[in-house]
Amino acid sequence: MRYLFDDCVLDLDRREFFRAAEAIAVAPKVFDLLAYLAENRGRVVSRDDLIGAVWDGRIVSESTLASHINAVRKAVGDSGQQQRVIRTIARKGFRFVAELAAEDSPDAGASADPVQAIEAGGTAPRLPTQPSIAVLPFVNLSGDPEQDYLADGVVEDIIAALSQYRWLFVVARNSSFTYKNRTVDVKQVGRELGVRYVLEGSWRKAGKRVRITGQLVDAASGAHHWAGRFEGVLDDIFALQDEVTESVVGAIAPQLERVEMERAKHKPTESLDAYDYYLRGMARLHHGSRETIDQALMLFRKAIEIDPDFSSAYAMAAWCHCWRKVNGWMEDRPGETQEGIRLARRAVELNRGDAVALTRSGHALGHLAGELEGGIALLDRALVLNPNLAAAWFLGAFLRIWHGETGAAIEYLAHAMRLSPLDPELYRMQAGMALANLFQGHFEAASSWAQKAFRELPSFLLAVAILAASHALAGRLTEARRALEQLRRLDSRLRLATVADWLPIQRAEHLAVLVDGLRRAGLPE
Repeated sequence: MRYLFDDCVLDLDRREFFRAAEAIAVAPKVFDLLAYLAENRGRVVSRDDLIGAVWDGRIVSESTLASHINAVRKAVGDSGQQQRVIRTIARKGFRFVAELAAEDSPDAGASADPVQAIEAGGTAPRLPTQPSIAVLPFVNLSGDPEQDYLADGVVEDIIAALSQYRWLFVVARNSSFTYKNRTVDVKQVGRELGVRYVLEGSWRKAGKRVRITGQLVDAASGAHHWAGRFEGVLDDIFALQDEVTESVVGAIAPQLERVEMERAKHKPTESLDAYDYYLRGMARLHHGSRETIDQALMLFRKAIEIDPDFSSAYAMAAWCHCWRKVNGWMEDRPGETQEGIRLARRAVELNRGDAVALTRSGHALGHLAGELEGGIALLDRALVLNPNLAAAWFLGAFLRIWHGETGAAIEYLAHAMRLSPLDPELYRMQAGMALANLFQGHFEAASSWAQKAFRELPSFLLAVAILAASHALAGRLTEARRALEQLRRLDSRLRLATVADWLPIQRAEHLAVLVDGLRRAGLPE
């Protein structure tokens, strides 16, 4: 018997393990541990189960078990942060979560190398359940082989940065670099590495200037989903590498997410699993309307029903409740608030290594529970895990605005917009800029940013409130009253006396600015 998962082959009969077509040497206990987890993939395996099966019940320290689990994860290209293959279930044990296929071992004379098997007409590696990508070595067009290391450094940084997205399966550098200096078709790469997308590019140097191009290609159809070009001066190669990495990752990560959402939308409903429900929920959430948020919440709950350990689904469900509060849509405010808090806490409890879960749950806890400092700490941790996650930057900015740190918030928002200039949540970033400028007394800038957010989403209550207040404080009472009419249509229950309950504004002077502006615009007491 042998098991196939992601880009790995685990041959139980031969006690051999391959990843990305390369034989990986693993210690006997590490092999046994991986085999036991794979064989028991349908359940959570306790520490006692592992010790009984792998160490024959002998006394084993926690550190020994932890080191062997880490060795298993390293062998399969996983980590304690990603938990793409081996998931830790808090206080329960471990579960093998990668999609796995079992088949009879090949005959003694057959090849156990997956790529050789493909070339011989065998089965290609199965696609992972989540989006998957290989970043190929960039082609050096400079005519100078000495420049290869510069191009390779950019690719290695991009691979490392993309690997920080837990929802994305990224082929390791050693596997993708086997295609260096080879002319290959992306469809062939997709088949051999078992990935849905391929990022390829080129590097050209002339004097001190460098031009880097990249394109994201669907490995199954050959369709192009994104292309970009970046130029810079080679005075500081490390700064240039960081800039290119940030730009590429900031562009293709949201694009990959959008493509996957479209793919999930066209998938037959009866074949949906937890991740597909999650993707559909994300697609609805980005629209931001009351109807689509209700739909998103339902879809996230379906994802949780299928996978009760799906931390990001809990966090996004919690954040839906947060968005409902921001827009005045809660019917049972105490009940929904407590449910949002419960979901957010559960997301953090399930996985403190999931940047997306920490981002949305941290923001929800800050807004719904008033735990601004704790929420900021969770978002800061999310940025340590994934510094390229735009949502962590702009939602962290909102918590800092409520906390009174408007200057830092503006820097966070600017960085988020630079990371993801075409983000589907751009209107939220624009509203954040409007609010921070309002509190700083920059009413012209506040109304300009609020107008941009309003154009993107006219039902965004906070953006309309900032628009009304900033116009009034700038002396444009006609525009302010027009905005207030829209505000009253969106939430007829809002009053000056309830603003403090609506938004978790900590600094009294900031609350006074917003209330004064809304009073001048005509909001009743």
